[in-house]
This record gives sequence, structure tokens and C-alpha cells, in this order.
Amino acid sequence: MVPDLTPSIRNALRSSTLLALVLGFGLSVAPVYQAQAFGAPESFAELADKISPAVVNITTSAVIAAPADGMPMVPEGSPFQDFFDDFGGPGQGGPQRSEALGSGFVISEDGYIVTNNHVIEGADEITIEFFSGDKLKAKLVGTDPKTDIALLKVESDKPLPFVTFGNSDLMRVGDWVMAMGNPLGQGFSVSAGIVSARGRELNPGAYDDFIQTDAAINRGNSGGPLFNMDGQVIGVNTAILSPNGGSIGIGFSMASNVVSKVADQLKEFGETRRGWLGVRIQDVTPDVAEAMGLADAKGALVTDVPDGPAKDAGVKSGDVITRFGTNDVSDAGDLTRRVADAPIGEAVPVIVLREGRTETLAVTLGRREDAEAKTMPASSPAPDAPKEMETLGLTLAPLDDDMRARLGLDPSAGGLMIMKVDQTSEAFTKGLVEGDLITEAGQQKIVRLQDLEDRIKEAKAAGRKSILLLVRRGGDPRFVALSIE
Repeated sequence: MVPDLTPSIRNALRSSTLLALVLGFGLSVAPVYQAQAFGAPESFAELADKISPAVVNITTSAVIAAPADGMPMVPEGSPFQDFFDDFGGPGQGGPQRSEALGSGFVISEDGYIVTNNHVIEGADEITIEFFSGDKLKAKLVGTDPKTDIALLKVESDKPLPFVTFGNSDLMRVGDWVMAMGNPLGQGFSVSAGIVSARGRELNPGAYDDFIQTDAAINRGNSGGPLFNMDGQVIGVNTAILSPNGGSIGIGFSMASNVVSKVADQLKEFGETRRGWLGVRIQDVTPDVAEAMGLADAKGALVTDVPDGPAKDAGVKSGDVITRFGTNDVSDAGDLTRRVADAPIGEAVPVIVLREGRTETLAVTLGRREDAEAKTMPASSPAPDAPKEMETLGLTLAPLDDDMRARLGLDPSAGGLMIMKVDQTSEAFTKGLVEGDLITEAGQQKIVRLQDLEDRIKEAKAAGRKSILLLVRRGGDPRFVALSIE
């Protein structure tokens, strides 16, 4: 029996049927996107029970000096101390012992523990408290300030429960995660949320690869683990963004694929040993790609090649590194991380794009820590000189002997000095300043003002909308694309 329908419902059904027939779907109309139901876990209790024994609270103690105002002095250098350092209250004007709190997790049954460097920095005593209530003294194995990771070791007369690292690259925005730690010194606590974003940079540091999450992270959570739903560690809780010091749902965990490599090196060597290519690089932005005639804004653009492995292998300034080893290079940060993870002293094939052609070079990597130990030249003040030519929003003058002497440059050095930048120009918005030195235009060296004019004419004749300039500031080079329309 057909139910009695009101006129409005009958008209609506007729309209729907007509629309369905016009669209060719018949009477059964399916949505363009059929959503699959992904519900929240019924409970996180089983997961919490599984991983809790491997999560630890960390208490550090150090003797610090107090200044005249009575407030204790916090050791400098911790990149996230504003978020997490939890030192005691006002002092009495003399040296005093202060405690700080954090979290960590056991990664092996023989007692290796991962935490943040800033949790244990400056400590002369480190105490580990386990979920069971047992406490053990820990010794520091090694630290890596660049990723804010530290490795500790405790001695136990029995095997310790531990957790393993998962593959952080598999985590997607929207995946469920769970954080555990010692927030605000309240003891073991669990919070849950989702992955809010991937690939975040905070410093930005050369090796930053943060997972952003809305799982509650507060003071004391620092160094604790972020778990996937399989109970694997996919991040180390490191920082929060907050106007008031409390959690507002913007927390950052260093990705496990970074942490696991650091932990392995600290365990084996007591220090990190990263690969070193020996180039200065930047991202290939869309305007740079257009200026170079590249089809895609991908790869790492080489701005300078000092003495080192890359120079020995034939890498040149202006090359775009598109592939390192067996992996394509998406940007400068991607290349930096891949080089860091590559073995030292072994030849790696590197594919570069040079003047429209690809070349494969074999680069034998050095060690970054050794290279960074060398003294870098200091920057020199920008000289004053008369204006010579105005173009591209810049007032330029060719280098003379006086400028070279003031900048500490070789007598044979050439280029055009920026004497003034029009603050309404594109050059100003892209960060060019007085004292910058332009040494290349259109990937060709320039010495005279006429050289730059010729390169601009050539770019216009080739149908380019912009010209690529190599700009040096205090010895630090970078490419900048400026419009010539």
C-alpha cells in the first residue's frame, strides 16, 4: 500500500526524479563523494595500558647562581625553554639547587631513554621515575641540540619495558595520536588528538620536521612520546605555541624518522655524525624557476660552492640539485635532511640541472660537524659610495678598490654594490638591502653596470618576465628573482 503523500512531498519527488533522469542516473542518485565513516576509537585505555610502563618522568637538578634580584638564572641556549623549563621560585641571592621536570621514554630493555636536550641541559643529576613508581639515576649518553634530542642510560637489574619507533612519514593529517608525559609536574598523564599538520619548522632548523598535533601538551610533557594507534612512537613532544604558556591545541613533536637516526648515532658514537655536501642552497621558488626557464619549482638551488666535497665533484653555483642518491629532491630542506642521513666517506650520485641539461656527479660526503668546527669569516659593514645607476628599484655602483678593502674582498673580486633600495620596489619586499653585492645576473658574472643592462636586455629578448640575481651579504649568497617587466 502506497502511503498518502502531501502535495509538496509529491512535487519534490517528481522534481528529484526529473533531475535524476536528466543527469542520467535513473531514480537512484548517489553523491559524488561517498564518505566512509571513521569514528574515534571506542577507548584509548588499552593503548594507554600497553605503553605506560615504557614512559618515564624525568627530574633534573642543578646548582645555579642567582642574580641580585633574587630570581634564578636559567641556562641559555635551550631553544624551547620559554615553553617548558620549570625552575623554582625566587632565590635568596646565592647559589642554589634548582629542579626541572620533563618526560621521556625507554627504547631498549637495557635502559636507553630518549628525551629533549632542553630537559636535561645543564643538569648535574638526572632521576628517572617509572610508571611503577621505581626511581633510577640516569647518565647522559649524548645530545643533539640541532634536533633538541638527548639520550640517557639507566642501569637496572631486570629488563625494562620499552617502546619502538614507527614510521612518521606514514602519518597523515587527521590520524589519531596519543601523547603521554608529566604535564605541570602532575605525574603520568595521557592526552589524545589528531595530527593537525606535517612538516612544520619552528626555528627554522636545518633538520626540523615537526608533526603538529592538537593532543594537549603542557610544561613537563617535553621529551615525552607521541604515539600512533599501534603504540609506536612517531614523535617526541618538544614545543607548543601559546599566548599564555598553557596548551591551546598547537603542539609540536619532532618526527620519529629524525629522532630514531639521532638516537642510533648517540648510542653508537655519543655524538651525531651527519653527512656534509659542502654547498649553500635555497628553495627553487616559482619566480626563480621562471627566471631560470625551469618547468617546475622543485629541487635545491646552489648559491655557493666553497671548498669541500661538492666543489671537488664539480658542483657549481647556479646548479639545481634534483636528485640525491636514489631520491628526488623537493626543496632545500629535503636535500639537507637526506645529506645528513647519508653515510660519510661514501660516493653518492647527485643529479644537477645545469643550463638546461642534466649531469650526474659523484660526491664523496664529508662530516658536517667537522666542517662546522672551522672558523667562518665575519661579515663586514657596507661601505658608502656615490650612486652610479638606478634600475630594478636599486641604486648600484661597481666595486672599486676602496669597497673591496672595506669588505675584506680579494682584489680580483667583482660585482655591483647596492647603494640604495627603493622601499616601494619588489627588491625591497624580497629583502635586498644597502651593502648587498650582486655578482651574477642571468647566471653570468657581472662586473660593470653595462653587464647588468645587457643581461636584462637578453632576458627580455628571451621572453623572460624576471631576471635571476646572485646576491651576497657578508659572504652568504642567495638567488633572488626580480621582475623586469
